Amino acid sequence: MNAEMLSMIYAYTAVGVGVILAAAGLGSAIGWGLICAKTLEGIARQPEMRPALMTNMFIFAGLMESFPFIILAFAMWFLFANPFVGALQAAIKGLGG
Repeated sequence: MNAEMLSMIYAYTAVGVGVILAAAGLGSAIGWGLICAKTLEGIARQPEMRPALMTNMFIFAGLMESFPFIILAFAMWFLFANPFVGALQAAIKGLGG
């Protein structure tokens, strides 16, 4: 295993982690927007349902808020405990190198 191949794995992993985090942030922002917009739309249609709609909005908003943190945990796993390095070492051992 040479240093160039190892640095390529780390570089591509860093780019992938950046894309993953950007997608998680964008998805969460879009989800928040949709949740709030639909709640306001429902309140405008039936004002008497406001308490029930607000309760549901906060429940779904909590679920939406947990999504980026779960993605962040996976991204940090890829970044700091890179499984691709172990796969590279196993492949090189398998080839007899």
